[in-house]
Amino acid sequence: MKLPSSAAALVAAALFAPLTGASGVSAAQAADAGVLPSVNMEATLKAAQIDPRRPDDTLTPGAKASVLLVERALRDRRLLDSTWVDGYFGSTTVAAFAKFQRSLGFTGLAANGLPGKASLTKLGAGRFKVTNVVGPGGRVSFGGGVVNTRTRSMLVEANRLLGRDLVLLQGSYNRGGDPTSAGTHDGGGAVDISVKGMSSATRTAAVRALRRVGFAAWLRSPAQADWPWHIHAVAINDTDLSGQAQNQVGDYYLGLNGLSGRGPDDGPKVAIRTWEEYRRR
Repeated sequence: MKLPSSAAALVAAALFAPLTGASGVSAAQAADAGVLPSVNMEATLKAAQIDPRRPDDTLTPGAKASVLLVERALRDRRLLDSTWVDGYFGSTTVAAFAKFQRSLGFTGLAANGLPGKASLTKLGAGRFKVTNVVGPGGRVSFGGGVVNTRTRSMLVEANRLLGRDLVLLQGSYNRGGDPTSAGTHDGGGAVDISVKGMSSATRTAAVRALRRVGFAAWLRSPAQADWPWHIHAVAINDTDLSGQAQNQVGDYYLGLNGLSGRGPDDGPKVAIRTWEEYRRR
């Protein structure tokens, strides 16, 4: 009996799988069989922030398979040399992804090298499907500044955990704003929070609450630079992050303080997680 072409492809894939193992089936073979592999956007985003800041070639846990699919797609578009198809989303892969975003006509934050939903979906057309999608949402006013809806949700939950409302000194999307920020607030996800009237214990509690819900957060003091006491926080996995904010998230995962000197983290010890991971806990 002659099978329909789609059924024949599935049978062929089933017979071939035991010989190669699941990891040996290419994206093209999987597509032919009607089953696309998955790219975990959460994990891929995390790798794109952490890997460029690493002093070695350690891979971000849970991200290798997804990053390899992305890198192979970039390679096949002649945007990334085969040498860099290694599951490590380092600066070369970030630059290649940014080039792909620009080829789509994206500019500004939409071409920052972080795999956003639209660009990742277009890259994966016919090759892979995108799961665990993350999106910043639209821009809104909140707490004295402008943030996106994802950041607002995170701040609302941090307020609940802390038992008081946090007041923003500076919000996101503030290009050309406070020069001491060095571009950190040019994109989304970054906020500076007032600690006026807070005791030392409350300041620490505020940083802890922000970290718990998915921010890379630190208490900043006048001893560090020409700025007042405040809390600086960056939303992990915000696809609108500026390059400087991306670096700060990577440093946070590596146990550093997010400053140019890359000193040790001086904040409260909290299990590092994204907003999405916090919501699933």
